[in-house]
Amino acid sequence: MNENIEFLQAFFKNPLKVGAITPSSPELAQKMVEEISPNKKNIVLELGVGTGAITKFLQEVVPDKESYLGIEIDKTLVRSLRKNYANLRFVCGNACDVFALHQKSKLGKVGCIICCLPFVSLPNEVGEEIFAEIDKFMQTGCVFRTFQYAHGFFFPSAVKLREYMETRYGKAEKSPLIMKNVPPAYTLTWKT
Repeated sequence: MNENIEFLQAFFKNPLKVGAITPSSPELAQKMVEEISPNKKNIVLELGVGTGAITKFLQEVVPDKESYLGIEIDKTLVRSLRKNYANLRFVCGNACDVFALHQKSKLGKVGCIICCLPFVSLPNEVGEEIFAEIDKFMQTGCVFRTFQYAHGFFFPSAVKLREYMETRYGKAEKSPLIMKNVPPAYTLTWKT
């Protein structure tokens, strides 16, 4: 099935959990995976994998199945991801349980989190639960990278995410605006 159609179907099925109507562009995906070099002892964890728009670029830097864990809440998308990216490991689960899901996987330490979750459309309490989970990884030394759409950059939930992360991990490294994305977006990176 066409990636755009699959993504749109997932959006209409549950717009609050999908949060976008098109997959990330190759330009945004490349920026999201920039300078990432996972291995078995320092894996990359992708939250909110969707149709795999960013995964497509991650697979180029992931050396093996033991160096990646993708977490996606939509069962249909997970089935498609497992078929399209058989060389990577995916779990159908909720980001609110990400620490336990990682522990259950028995994979190495998380060295990088690539987060594609729609924080702007998530209820505050859900966002807070996810932040608490991310904190557990950041405490042990980790890179956290996410993106925010330009039009929503000053929405209260987007500001709250940045404030939460900045009080704990300092100011984010913000990319230039990526215009070749619908809608245009920034990447934000925190390192511990």
